[in-house]
Amino acid sequence: MAKRGLEALEALARELVNLADKKNITIGAAESCTGGMVAAALTAVPGASEVFKGAVVSYTNEVKVALLGVRSETLLKEGAVSEQVALEMARGARKSLYADYTVSITGVAGPGGGSARKPVGTVWIAVAGNREERAMLHRFAGTREQVRLASTEAALQKLLLFIQDTVR
Repeated sequence: MAKRGLEALEALARELVNLADKKNITIGAAESCTGGMVAAALTAVPGASEVFKGAVVSYTNEVKVALLGVRSETLLKEGAVSEQVALEMARGARKSLYADYTVSITGVAGPGGGSARKPVGTVWIAVAGNREERAMLHRFAGTREQVRLASTEAALQKLLLFIQDTVR
């Protein structure tokens, strides 16, 4: 399972880097529960430096506010694992990284930290471009590492599909 998961990540990252290069656009990421796994997958691809601007690993709310411009009010009202925070993270990453397209991930990887409303495995992924943005809720099952891996794979896939849908 782990090897297959890593191979899927590598293939998705390669496809995303190639697409960004072909479309002459730049990409970036804002990560929380994945702790830099999106950035690691993308930077493993030769030539990624031509299109990947970087990532902000915003594991705490303080960093989400300071580096990504997430509003404190949003965090208080919605919580860090929410649609609105994911969207604000993606917007903030575009601005702070000077990237054309970004993906953000915020979630509960476990084993603790979940609640009845937001159980372990709850993950919001958002993508943002210059004219459009989208956020999607996911519920992943498994161990902490399985949730992180599934979140990373979903984020790469969402960004790839978003670029395919919106870049002409």
